[in-house]
Amino acid sequence: MSYAIITGPTAGIGKAISYQLAKKGYNLILVARREERLKDISNELQKKFNIKVDYLKEDLTNKDAPRNIFNYVDQNNLDVEVLILNAGYQHHKKFEDVSLEDEEDCLRVLGLSVIMQSKLFIKKLINRGGGRIMVVSSVAGFAPPSGEFATLYGPVKTFMNRFVEALNVAYNKHNIYATALCPGFTITEFHSVSGTQDRMDKVPKFMKYSAEHVAKEGIDGMFKNKEIVISGGIYRFLVSGLSYLPKSFIRFIGNKIAGGRYE
Repeated sequence: MSYAIITGPTAGIGKAISYQLAKKGYNLILVARREERLKDISNELQKKFNIKVDYLKEDLTNKDAPRNIFNYVDQNNLDVEVLILNAGYQHHKKFEDVSLEDEEDCLRVLGLSVIMQSKLFIKKLINRGGGRIMVVSSVAGFAPPSGEFATLYGPVKTFMNRFVEALNVAYNKHNIYATALCPGFTITEFHSVSGTQDRMDKVPKFMKYSAEHVAKEGIDGMFKNKEIVISGGIYRFLVSGLSYLPKSFIRFIGNKIAGGRYE
């Protein structure tokens, strides 16, 4: 069986996606910063699903990380069919209070690393006769900015959604399909790590989904060649109505719900 690369697989949506692909029989290459967690989930998946699992300790704020991932695959002659670009980054500060270094790291993890990994692997996917790329984006990519925190987050996700569209225009003819998975509020440890748990706690229960729910909808959509997968019925409804609602109203609602943080 071919391989799937998954960035950010040690918790939340990335971990749930790892399980979904392991169930389908894919061998995995897991990429994250925390080596102990990588070891634990690798051993767990190998034992439970009888697949091969390699792992790489890489920090995607490092500009060389995408190249290091590619070199590992190339040197070991691994057949990669699926790229899951899921690594997250978030800081909960006002724009003027975030250091230039943190903003650069945010752009590198959420944007540049996605572009670089896609670019590095695209020829391999062409040569093997096709493949799939999933970018874990956000419903924030569809909504106008709201609130005064995480100023870059929504705009970067908007760019990622358009990047996925561009990949499909260029590479569907090579049997390569890209999917943007766009969750809303998802119950993961990401919020406590990023300092936004207090805001997450204010979100109504009907607007929160489990990582497993999001992962299943994303993987199902990816294998159906869907370009955009908005996870959760409430979010599909909300996004469908965005073009009919004034931006001032959407911003007001965004500020009322968790300080405007969409994921």
